Amino acid sequence: MSDRIEKLINSAAGKKLLGAMGVTVPTELLRYDTTQHSYFSGAVLVGAGDNAQLLSRVQSNFAESDAQVFYSPEAATQLGGNTDSNTAERYQALVFDGSGLLDATELVSAYRFFNANIRKLKSSGRIVILGRPHLLCATPEAAATQRSLEGLSRSLAKEVGSKGATAQLITVADGADANLDSSLRFILSPKSAYISGQVIKVRAASANTISDWHKPLAGKIALVTGASRGIGEAIADTLARDGATVVGVDVAPMETDLNKVMTRLNGKAVIADITSADAPAIITKALGELGGVDIIVHNAGVTRDKTIANMSEPHWQMTLDINLAAAQRITAELLKTNTINDGGSIIGVSSMNGIGGQRGQTNYAASKAGVIGYVDFMAQSKELADKNITVNAVAPGFIETAMTAAIPLFTRMFGRRLNSLSQGGLPVDVAETISFFGNPASRGVSGNTVRVCGQSWFGA
Repeated sequence: MSDRIEKLINSAAGKKLLGAMGVTVPTELLRYDTTQHSYFSGAVLVGAGDNAQLLSRVQSNFAESDAQVFYSPEAATQLGGNTDSNTAERYQALVFDGSGLLDATELVSAYRFFNANIRKLKSSGRIVILGRPHLLCATPEAAATQRSLEGLSRSLAKEVGSKGATAQLITVADGADANLDSSLRFILSPKSAYISGQVIKVRAASANTISDWHKPLAGKIALVTGASRGIGEAIADTLARDGATVVGVDVAPMETDLNKVMTRLNGKAVIADITSADAPAIITKALGELGGVDIIVHNAGVTRDKTIANMSEPHWQMTLDINLAAAQRITAELLKTNTINDGGSIIGVSSMNGIGGQRGQTNYAASKAGVIGYVDFMAQSKELADKNITVNAVAPGFIETAMTAAIPLFTRMFGRRLNSLSQGGLPVDVAETISFFGNPASRGVSGNTVRVCGQSWFGA
């Protein structure tokens, strides 16, 4: 019965009825497919505040796309006046370089740019603001001004979300301009369809050149735990699509499903309970036979939901062990044995509930908050820095999986709409973000937790 009701709701007649009732009808999001020639197509308008420092990098990026680029008079002047300062009627993206803003009064340049152009943003459009890390600024006034860009970007995301459009802030540290490319391309592309209101921090690192942006992981080995179904399967699919050889790990009861996935992807299946004492050694041995590992995705997870007064200690321990402690033990073994190759990536799967908390999920929320804490700490680790290894996390919100499909229909409908895009995400949205973290061109992206939640209204 619930399936028939949902089909009616998603039909043209159902959407018309919902609209008449004042219920938000979400815009269908444009997502990446392998037939797309460029990471970005369409008209884009580039604006800038005073002393913008990233314009030339933006210009060189768009030169490698199918974009039709226009520049505001301020941006054109700072680029030497040798750019097209005409305008289009509508834009697929608005990019504003605020990296040179040093005083709160200078933020008026951002107001003028968006006030004049935000109505021209198309459905599934992109807003990107570029800035500098506020804690690295030279004066308190500059720090306050750069931090203001975060509030601006998050608010713009809420203003354009109803048309399926998104807004993000990318902060680029001094000396990291050459590391901007992968973040800018990811955010502008359809791969970031369900990410909005986020801040991506870019720091200085080696700048790798990618010969094929459709196969950025070619020649890489990727480990994915919990790879037999759901989000784990989508991660494995996406990493393989992008060129990686996938090693999938799951428990014995999931062996048949895991083998099917790995056979389809020409990957390698490893059967192991990640909480067992011998799991790190089993996984390390399997990866060593392939010459090591480049991308580690700690996806395996479990929920055992009850209020803490009614929760058993075994269920508390099981959740913390699978979701957090086991991943740490595996990573420690891979580091100790030098199985993680130089320039590798460690990626944890957190959750919006690890950020905002959730009634009846004290164990789950604690474990997923721990993933973020681990990323924060390890991103400062000399051990990882010496090998140019990045560490990041994704924090999914309402993602359409078998688990969410079991939620009662109207509760599910309500949950989908608790974000700026008014809809649930897909497993591939989480996977695209993980592939972005694993991209060799993303060496400057470390210590980030990106929320794949459509800009959730709670905990965001």
